[in-house]
Amino acid sequence: MTDKKKRSADVASKSALAILAGVLALVLGACSVDHSGQDSSKPTIRIAYQSFPSGDLVVKNNKWLEDALPDYNVKWTKFDSGADINTAFIAGEIDFGAIGSSPVARGLSAPLNIPYQVAFVLDVAGDNEALVARNDTGIKTVADLRGKKIGTAFASTAHYSLLAALNQAGLGAQDVQLVDLQPQASLAAWQRGDIDAVYTWLPTLDELRKDGTQLISSRELATAGKPTLDLGVVATKFAGDHPDVVDIWRQNQSRALETIETDPDAAAKAVAAELSTTTDDAASQLRQGVFLTPAQISSPEWLGTEGAPGNLAVNLHSAAQFLAEQKQIDAAPDLNTFQNALYLRGLPDVLAG
Repeated sequence: MTDKKKRSADVASKSALAILAGVLALVLGACSVDHSGQDSSKPTIRIAYQSFPSGDLVVKNNKWLEDALPDYNVKWTKFDSGADINTAFIAGEIDFGAIGSSPVARGLSAPLNIPYQVAFVLDVAGDNEALVARNDTGIKTVADLRGKKIGTAFASTAHYSLLAALNQAGLGAQDVQLVDLQPQASLAAWQRGDIDAVYTWLPTLDELRKDGTQLISSRELATAGKPTLDLGVVATKFAGDHPDVVDIWRQNQSRALETIETDPDAAAKAVAAELSTTTDDAASQLRQGVFLTPAQISSPEWLGTEGAPGNLAVNLHSAAQFLAEQKQIDAAPDLNTFQNALYLRGLPDVLAG
């Protein structure tokens, strides 16, 4: 390589790093970080979470990980969407994340190729994600959205489900006006009358339903062959270096699922505290999701077991193929990529406690 070409390559490389650093600074600057109880003498486990009703919030609120891992700091950072979490993983800023299946399919595909693995299924999207149109627009069906302005968080499960809903109704992204809006921003735009419809998730979704008409939910799309999920992922290097920590994290996520099933009042109380809402509202929101049992998570339908990756890999592969068809990514990796991205060490024994 000539000196001139080498200098150009160095400049390009530094520019790319500068852009990534700038993006990450914006992402983390917009996030809420819980530094409570930090001890500088301990290593830190960095967890990305989102404010949707799930067992992840039950674990956080009860400080189960802090109690189970006294030799570590546990740092929880709030993110607005899976796209932001993907950015933080690329920058090596987090170890665990709660993220939707569509962003994971995108993250495991080129050009991102994020080195993380799916270690848990937090929930299967049901009525907790949906497409809602403002009542004063007169929109009654998905087909009525032609030419209308629709808000959703790009690269999220809601974005994926919106594209699937449009496709089912014989429409494409080119037939509507898509606007990239995080949940709270979409609510503000809705209240101003700037957008006609929104595909988003709880708790914002419940606010939209107050003066909106639900057109389709993720539960209905799952029945039609386009399921979406919220997943727990772990950085591949962290999992390799700290498999014991990953086991404890999975065990506590399992404990949260069991709490949602057997003690819904306790689960609702924890989620309400994290979402700054009432226990009744939190209970209602939890009922709209689909929460698997630990036994189901390690079944062939979902994660599977060591040596026998489950159908979740097929689901992620299908999502990537759909994203490619919709020109959201260049191409879908082969199925083997997604099978290798399932973290199956010790299943189902780990989840059984």
